[in-house]
Amino acid sequence: MKKDEIILGIDPGTQLMGFALLRIHNQVPQVILMDVLKLAKEKDIYARLDMIHSKVAELIKIYKPATFAIEAPFFGKNVQSMLKLGRAQGVAIAAAMQAKITVTEYSPKKVKQSITGNGNADKDQVWKMLQRILQIEEKPQYFDATDALAVALCHHYQSTSPLGATVKGLKGWDDFIAKNPSRIKNK
Repeated sequence: MKKDEIILGIDPGTQLMGFALLRIHNQVPQVILMDVLKLAKEKDIYARLDMIHSKVAELIKIYKPATFAIEAPFFGKNVQSMLKLGRAQGVAIAAAMQAKITVTEYSPKKVKQSITGNGNADKDQVWKMLQRILQIEEKPQYFDATDALAVALCHHYQSTSPLGATVKGLKGWDDFIAKNPSRIKNK
């Protein structure tokens, strides 16, 4: 990661889409913006998708993030909800790809684990850790905004982890050894 970089974090949704921008200055994360896009008033799903795409494109144009991190949809019982959420995620990703920004997706469990150390943490626990780590005073009205911030911070942690470069794209120990022969010690 460069000396100064901006990460756009998205918590996709069809009722509310959380978004956050995190500036990384000398490896120190600073909150630029954390908010939600309210979509519930619009009844037409395609109009909502257009609103999501437009908002993400606008954030990219204004803040010029270097990277884009988004929370992957979790697998629920309602198939229709999953399809709608997948579409919302897809148009947000499309806006980032259109701007030639690197896209990374994180599971909700990975985000929670990265922020709190517990992959099963609830939204309030995630918020309290974000508050401590980023020294935020005021609690936002919606957890969707804090979830987006958590995704951005998770991306920062994952991209600066010493393990990040060695763990990505590996298919087991044999693959790790093949890609890292200098790490083998013979006794």
